[in-house]
Amino acid sequence: MAETKYGTALITGASSGLGYGLALWFAKRGTRVFAAARRTQHLQACAEEARVAGGTVEPVEMDVSRTDETMARIQRIDADCGGLDLVVANAGVGLDTYGKRFEWERAKKVLDVNVMGAAATLSAVLPRMVERKRGHLVGVSSIAGFRGLPRNAAYSGSKAFLTIFLESLRVDLQGTGVRVTCIHPGFVRTEMTAPNTHPMPFMLEIDEAAERMGRAIVRGQPVFSFPWQTRAAMGVAQALPNAVFDPLIRRLR
Repeated sequence: MAETKYGTALITGASSGLGYGLALWFAKRGTRVFAAARRTQHLQACAEEARVAGGTVEPVEMDVSRTDETMARIQRIDADCGGLDLVVANAGVGLDTYGKRFEWERAKKVLDVNVMGAAATLSAVLPRMVERKRGHLVGVSSIAGFRGLPRNAAYSGSKAFLTIFLESLRVDLQGTGVRVTCIHPGFVRTEMTAPNTHPMPFMLEIDEAAERMGRAIVRGQPVFSFPWQTRAAMGVAQALPNAVFDPLIRRLR
């Protein structure tokens, strides 16, 4: 198993799902991973699994919705480890926000984590990366951010924000030595997708998804969407005029 070029990495939302899988993927390839999330017991399990495989995962209790605390903690980690090579904003919340029975508290919870939390995570050591002329920022967006999906105003909107936020950073940071990657996963079998009752075509298991994401990050791809079938379907949806998209997506839902 080849080593990566990242000596250190911080990954949020690492107590389960894609974050957990990605933390293990990098740890098994020689990266010292700071795995951040609220559920420390799950992070300890990740650390133990990495240790058995010969890797290093260090649990970090963190609630990214507390943005000031998040930025300060990441900055301390960055200083203590000699500079983070990779920061992955993966933490995310998916809650139903149905327009006909809209609940602001649900929307706020999604936006606090997926927008403010992600932006704080990516911003925490960006100035230091620019000074060092090295580093890699990764945000885990979603194919759901390409169009507004039913009952997902907050979630689809939050992922659209992250996509454009990363795109602007990528343009600004050209020539600085700091790379930017935006990842758009399709359906992956995680705690977030488990409650869904609607069809989820081309669903991937966590290990397979983490493998694809890890390779894309190491390659330095600016944008990576997977699986291709779901991305292709969403590409068609993006091209549809609203008069066609709106009734079609309601019927599919």
